[in-house]
Amino acid sequence: MSNCYLLKEEKLLAILRLQKSKAVGDILAKKLIVNVGDVTEIFKEKAINLSKINGIGNHVLKHLFDKENIKAAEQELKYIQHSKIAYSYFLDDDYPTNLQHCIDSPILLFKDGNIDFSNENIISIVGTRNMSSYGRDFCNKLVDDLKEYNPIIVSGFAYGVDICAHKAAIKNNLQTIAVLAHGLDEIYPKVHKKYINSVNENGGFLTEFWHKETPLRENFLKRNRIVAGISKATIIIESAEKGGSLVTADIANSYDRDVFAVPGRTTDLYSKGCNNLIKNNKAFLLNSADEIIRMLNWDIKQKPKTIQKQLFVKLNESEQKIYDLLHEKGAQLLDVISLECNIPVYQLSSILLQMELKGVSKPLPGKMFELV
Repeated sequence: MSNCYLLKEEKLLAILRLQKSKAVGDILAKKLIVNVGDVTEIFKEKAINLSKINGIGNHVLKHLFDKENIKAAEQELKYIQHSKIAYSYFLDDDYPTNLQHCIDSPILLFKDGNIDFSNENIISIVGTRNMSSYGRDFCNKLVDDLKEYNPIIVSGFAYGVDICAHKAAIKNNLQTIAVLAHGLDEIYPKVHKKYINSVNENGGFLTEFWHKETPLRENFLKRNRIVAGISKATIIIESAEKGGSLVTADIANSYDRDVFAVPGRTTDLYSKGCNNLIKNNKAFLLNSADEIIRMLNWDIKQKPKTIQKQLFVKLNESEQKIYDLLHEKGAQLLDVISLECNIPVYQLSSILLQMELKGVSKPLPGKMFELV
């Protein structure tokens, strides 16, 4: 038992060190993990070998092995263990599936509450902090009309549309998830402290930030990619011509997710952003819950996905590994397949092509692959 615990501790410490390295973003972090084979091996590897990985130069190596990062990671590890903070590594089964498919998703998420991702009907509802009565009424009716499909409602716990969406979910006994732009020890805005318990009881909080991290401006922009990536669709209730919710819409579009926007009068300041999204074909016009139900196929009873046995196809050892992974876990990122099957990316691409020619697998947008 103690050896297993130490291994888990070593792995979490390595993840935290990687997360703390300023010059290493999530995409580069995943590239390091895939190329080295395991996150714990990164800091045991010689710098000269790491430098051979595309994107790893002297600047990155300097930050990667910064001794201050080790101290900071050790302190955060102690806090996590002492406070029994729940977390999800991006390769873990309990990591949000939709988010796992986003190449720049956080390598580590911290969570609090009673979050359950077993329901796939996940939508994000965002918009202006300066919500009008029109927007409030629309948001409340929308959530109420969707309740029979038991969706998970995701938002950012901010003023206006965000908190309205969370409250509407709670009122309808739906799970709601608040994605924070700071650590779990902080709360912003302070006035929303009164909603913490009800959110935790009906879902919970998610963040990629360490416990003492404050709500810096740039953190909100980073937070938006989680809001966009974790859900099947993003809904913009109201927005001015510029605003954070429009950034979230752009990110959702980049992930090939559906975006919906509520139209408003051309003279209304906080309808301009939504009207522009619709006008520029960046969002579907949303008049009622029916559009979401229809576009996301919630009205069609989903049949269990069955995978036909490949009776007349022989797979080699590498192909069988990939087949077994996709059979068990469904569609996966190229880098995730590489890591899970221990096959270098440069070899994996040709193997996947052979599997496609055999009619076993097929590519999807965003370097994703699934079985036929």
